Amino acid sequence: MNLKDQSTECPHCGHHIHVILDDSNGDQDYFEDCPACCNAIHIMFHLNESAEKLEFQIQAE
Repeated sequence: MNLKDQSTECPHCGHHIHVILDDSNGDQDYFEDCPACCNAIHIMFHLNESAEKLEFQIQAE
């Protein structure tokens, strides 16, 4: 298991949050609730293996 810690802000309230990403399962697309405002956050990430880069994106839902 290869865990990555990603810092970001909630798109609803701006609260600073940490998201733990497990890139061992490939690309992921899921929802997680903000611990501060409880609104759903759409989390998407893609592991670009050729560039060895994790592409991370969040959206308000």
